[in-house]
Amino acid sequence: MSVEFKLSNIIKAPVISEKSTNATEESNRFVFKVANDATKLQVKKSVELMFNVEVEKVQILNVKGKTKRFGRLIGKRSDWKKAYVRLKSGHDIDFSAA
Repeated sequence: MSVEFKLSNIIKAPVISEKSTNATEESNRFVFKVANDATKLQVKKSVELMFNVEVEKVQILNVKGKTKRFGRLIGKRSDWKKAYVRLKSGHDIDFSAA
């Protein structure tokens, strides 16, 4: 497998929420749902490759899945990993055009 193919599988989706929108507007930080085994360096290289921008800083956190009821049954949503990516000044990602 090529390096580009592996890096393209790191980022799963952008997280669009009120909190992520505020982070984008205030501090040029974008939020992505990433692979559970992704590292900061892999996320940085993947964002730079996919969106042609320069990344300043990456912060990663694990989001625990919620316990939910389905009638009598109790289930659990999957755990997932979230990455906050701060871009260098002058760079931007436009999701509406991508």
